Amino acid sequence: MSVTVRTQLLLFLISLSSRMGISRCLDMLATDGYFTFVASRPQLTCAAFIIAEPSEVISLELTDVSIDCGAGDFIKMFDGWVLKGEKFPSSRDHPLPLHQRYTDYCSSTAPGATSRSSQNVAMIFFRIHSPDSGFTLAVKKLHNPFPCNIMSQSPEGSFTMVMPHQRRNCSFSVIYPVEIRLTELSLGQAKSNELSPQRQLWSGCSGSGDYVELLGGNGVDTSKMFPVADLCFSLSGLAQMKIGCDNSVVRLVSSGNYINRVSFQYRLLEQNELPKTRENNLDNFCSVE
Repeated sequence: MSVTVRTQLLLFLISLSSRMGISRCLDMLATDGYFTFVASRPQLTCAAFIIAEPSEVISLELTDVSIDCGAGDFIKMFDGWVLKGEKFPSSRDHPLPLHQRYTDYCSSTAPGATSRSSQNVAMIFFRIHSPDSGFTLAVKKLHNPFPCNIMSQSPEGSFTMVMPHQRRNCSFSVIYPVEIRLTELSLGQAKSNELSPQRQLWSGCSGSGDYVELLGGNGVDTSKMFPVADLCFSLSGLAQMKIGCDNSVVRLVSSGNYINRVSFQYRLLEQNELPKTRENNLDNFCSVE
């Protein structure tokens, strides 16, 4: 991740937190290594967001911990990201129940605590009351052969999601307003490639066990986002949609009966392409501030 993109992401995360009136000490980690935090004063609401490449998951390990759990200090690791009370991946898309996604150092019986993410993002929360208290966090990235539930590091790029005979939902999230261009869609139950992209875009697919949907919203929980379009037939042509929201998502829903695949490109919207009204139509429904 370049310094510019890292800065943009961190500023976005800070802006989301500030909208709630919360003052946080925030950081973002995008590289392997050992990171040490020592409090110079009481730090009561702190978090570090960790992000890897789309094809990686994240291993976290706490060492050299010197906090007072009995005085209200804590360190918690989370499998995903939490922003404005919303979680990515959402509970309906993550393979683990919510309580299993948290690793609490103060509740652990082991001398240290470890956590491994299910996707390319993870998070650590901590509260430390006493100066000179702190910890070291070891971050290691591991290869993931079938990436699922990805947070993009960049506002521009391309990606292919593949779900091989697994009943699972996967989202690719871009926390920028972007144009998404679907270049290929292969769904196991599709019987025809003859339908036009326009008809495929507006057909209702929620009753199908295998489909792709495009979502937009200003949070990170895909279950609370606005459905822009859905597709449930294989597509070899080009379909595109501009989503003028803080968060734009391609979500692949799979029944587990087939091998499903979706390829797409995305680019940051120009300033003159951003929505200027609060109308709730499909091309222009998010208000960007």
